[in-house]
Formats: sequence, C-alpha cells, structure tokens
Amino acid sequence: MSRSGAFADDLNTVDLTDPNTFLRTDIEEFWRRAREEQPLYLHPATERGTEFWVVSRYADVMAVLQDSERFSSKPGNMMSSLHKAGGDPAAGKILALTDAPRHNAMRTILLRAFSPRTRKAVTDKLQQRVDDLIGRAIESGTGTFDFARDVAERIPMGMICDLLGFPAEDHQYLLDLSVKALSTDEDGLSEEDVWLSRNELLVYCQEIIEARREDPQDDLISAMATCRIDGEPMTDDEVVVNCYGFILAGDHTSRLAMAGAVHAFARYPEQWRALKEGRIPVAGAVEEVLRWTTPPMHTGRTATADVTLHGRRIRAGDHVIAWNSSANRDERAFRDPQVLDLARTPNKHLAFGAGRHFCFGSYLARAEITAVLKSLCDRAERIELAAEPTPLRSTFLRGFSSLPVTLVPGTKESAK
Repeated sequence: MSRSGAFADDLNTVDLTDPNTFLRTDIEEFWRRAREEQPLYLHPATERGTEFWVVSRYADVMAVLQDSERFSSKPGNMMSSLHKAGGDPAAGKILALTDAPRHNAMRTILLRAFSPRTRKAVTDKLQQRVDDLIGRAIESGTGTFDFARDVAERIPMGMICDLLGFPAEDHQYLLDLSVKALSTDEDGLSEEDVWLSRNELLVYCQEIIEARREDPQDDLISAMATCRIDGEPMTDDEVVVNCYGFILAGDHTSRLAMAGAVHAFARYPEQWRALKEGRIPVAGAVEEVLRWTTPPMHTGRTATADVTLHGRRIRAGDHVIAWNSSANRDERAFRDPQVLDLARTPNKHLAFGAGRHFCFGSYLARAEITAVLKSLCDRAERIELAAEPTPLRSTFLRGFSSLPVTLVPGTKESAK
C-alpha cells in the first residue's frame, strides 16, 4: 500500500509545516475533514523538513501518547525540533525528552521537590498577584488595555520563578528574556536576537545552579542540583536545560489559555454571564477553557517499532505528530465540540497531553487560570474586544500575542 495513501487533493495542499497555514486556512474545517476522510496520513516532506505522519482523532492521539514503548519522546516532541538535523539538542537531558527508565527517575525526584507544601507556598501568592494585575488594568482610566501583554504574560513567569527559586527582583528580567526566546516572526526580532536571549537565560540558570550546589534551598533548582539518578548527579548541562525547559513550558499553556478565555468571553457573553453569576463552577470552566484553546497544538513522537494504525504501516524511525488541537474538537469524543460550553462534563481533554509525559506543571497551569477567572468574575461586569487581536504565527502554539480588551468594572450591587 502506498505510504501517502488516498487523500483529497485540496486537503493534500495544506502544509502543516508553514505557520501561515494556521492563520490563512479554516483550520477547524480542515481538521474535521481530516478526522473523517483520512485520520492517519503521511504529510509530504517540505523545504522545512522530512515527511511525517499526521494523527488527528482523539482515540488515536491518546493511543500514541500513552504508548511510550513504541512512540519515543527522546528525539524531540515538536515538529520543528524533529525536523532539525541531529534532532533536538536537549534530547535525553530534559524531562520532556527522556524515556523510561531515566524519565521515571527524574520525574520522581522532581515530584518530591514539587511537594504540597512547596506548591502551597507558591500558589498562596498567586491570587493577590492576579488581583493586583487585573485591578490595576481596570483602574487605569478607560479600562482598556492589552490583556495578553499586560496581564497574561506576567502571571506564569512569576509562578515558575517562585517554584525554581529565582529572586523576585529578577522576575521582570527573566520575563523579558523568555518573551524574546519564544518570539515569533512578527515580533521583529532577528534570529540572532532570539539566540542571544536564549543563551542569556541559560547563563543565568547556570549561575543560580552554582549557588544552589553550595547552599541548597527548598526549590526545584536545588532538587535537581543535589539529586542523584542511578547513583550519578545530574550534570550542570542537564540542570541548565531543565531549568530552561521549565521556564518556557511553564509559560505558554496557561498564558495563552487565559488570554484565549478572555477572547472567548468577549465573543460568547452568555457563557461569561453564566460563569460570573455562579451558574457554572470555575473548576469546570477552567477545563473547557483548556479544551477550547489547546495552546500547544501538537505533540511529536518517533516510532521505535513498526506500528499498524488504520491499516497503514508506521515504520520504526518515522516521525509521528499527534494533533491535540484536532483531538480536542473530535466529534467522537466531545458532544458539539465546536461549541464553547463552560459547563461541559465530562471533559477529558488533551491540552496537557496524556501518558507518562502528561504535563508536569498542569497543577500550576490550572491554578493560574482559576485565579484569573475568579479575579475577572469579581472585578469585571463586561468583557469587550477593543481591537482585533494578533494571533501567534506558529506551527506549535495557538493563541494571541496581543489582545486589546475593555473590562467594564462591576458596581458593588452587580458584584453581589
């Protein structure tokens, strides 16, 4: 059987390696047809990289993510890194790019450091931080501001810096570096600017690690700097890239999800009203926000053995891209998936992935989004778009880099 298989000509022209595809294509309609007509197909090679398998149905994405024996994370977990010559340079070093048994040992050590006491110490500061940010934004005169840049960018970085143990006075500096390190083409930064920002982050982490080896604290960096895996300490290089990974991974899901929530509330005011009036629980709304936005659109894997799926043979060494964003809109898994339903239950979305590599920071991301929803419910009567948002130009992340909104403050009577 042909490895490419039969696929409608118009669908076959959709280049998933081009970030413009996700801005110019009716991507939801594309995924609907892909799930229906060819739930597994081989995307042809492009100038950006080699061919790869596209997995779009919920059940199949779940099966790939849960089968760590036959679908390895080690070579890379993003389409762009899998296309690089030699693979991802962090392969086998960071938690997200390791396989068992080393992955299990690293995760156990980090989970010990991520104790309930440590999590409470970090999250205790969260609601006040969120209230202050949103309160200042609303009270800044017109109540019109850029939610993505003025609020959403600042919340996750504060949390992850607290967890890692970075001094509070360095948070703004690290936020500026991380924004540049995650920049997209429209941000106007050169490749050299991005490279320098990433390296400056690595150098900063190295300096903190050296201090923690001498004087361990109750934080994640100290846990990594002083731990042993199979009797051997983690190298400085391993600790550095894990810190870097936590900074970037700890930022994008919650940041883009909370901005996406505000955008959705402006578009669907009846859902916002139900949440504000307490007719929908915040915890359930958080899960629907995560399903609806699904900021990391895909998860990359590499087959370690021949696997047959939908009658097609995926060969050992083939790259497989599981599209969480499509799975979370699969009609086979969710009733009316194209409808934002903050009361949706059950809601077993894949925004955090699945299996052994289920997002390590999912607890923090949920806590951050929860704090934002609570603060909005307490402080805003209406949420209105003030201008067209600017979508990210990316093949991996979905969301907005700019979201101008007007938050109309509630009166004391309306807040009751």
